[in-house]
Formats: sequence, structure tokens, C-alpha cells
Amino acid sequence: MANDALRTQLGRSLAWEDAHGSFEIAVTGIPPDLRGRRPPGLPYSPWELVEHLRLAQRDILDFCRDPTYEEPASMEAYWPPDVAPPTERAWEDSVSTFRADRTAMQELAMDPGIDLFAGVPQGTGQTYLRELILLADHNAYHVGQLIAVRRLLGIWPPE
Repeated sequence: MANDALRTQLGRSLAWEDAHGSFEIAVTGIPPDLRGRRPPGLPYSPWELVEHLRLAQRDILDFCRDPTYEEPASMEAYWPPDVAPPTERAWEDSVSTFRADRTAMQELAMDPGIDLFAGVPQGTGQTYLRELILLADHNAYHVGQLIAVRRLLGIWPPE
């Protein structure tokens, strides 16, 4: 069915490498001492981008699943307060939570009980389809930035 094909493509789009690098490749092998370094001329470090990806994706996931969802008060909520992860564990937790939430969004895309064209009940007209496309686009954009940061830090490609 066409709807099944759409669901499959949406789920895949959250992690594919067809036209750009993947999150997995982008986070592989970043030394702990460089995770909080901003290259000259750029306003973000690897940590800031990874944590932003996690926070924004979680917000979209919560928006799609939580009937009591409330939008953050400001855009600052989507960025970490610090340039560097507070601990190595914080980095690992951010990466693993991003992956788990991405899987949850892929499962949402594949759920036949969700009408992709229906409005998200707690939204103002946004559909599930729109949220999945928004997330794929957002993630691809910031993964590309992460790769650019790595290039400027001299740690691309991963070893």
C-alpha cells in the first residue's frame, strides 16, 4: 500500500545516509577534549550541536505523544547552557538518548494507528507527517553542521 511505503520512507529518512552523513558517523571518535571546543568563526561546539539535536528531537517526540505537552518558553531551551559536556557520561547519555528518541519517532512513523495526515491533537494545525519531515530536515541540517565543526577542528573523517 502507498501508506506503508510512505511510513517506511519517513522512518528511514530519520537515519539515512543517502544524501548526507549520518548522526552515527558524525559523533564517532570525537575526542573528549574537543567535544566542548568551538572552532574559530563558529558559534557552537560538537557538544552544543549534539545536545541541541537531542533536545529538539525530544521536544518533537513529546509534542507528538504527550497530550499535556507545553511548548518551551524560549528557543534557549533547545540549546545546552554550556559549551562543553559537564562529564563524559553526559556526552554518552546525550548520544544514546538521541538514538532512543529517534527510534521512538521511527516507530511513530510506522504505527498504523496514527493517521500521518491528521493534526497532532495538542497542536495548532501541525500534522504527524509535518513533524516527521521537520525532524528529518532539522537533524540533517545540524548533523551537517557537526561534520563542518569536525572538519574545522581537524577531526574529520573519523578514524
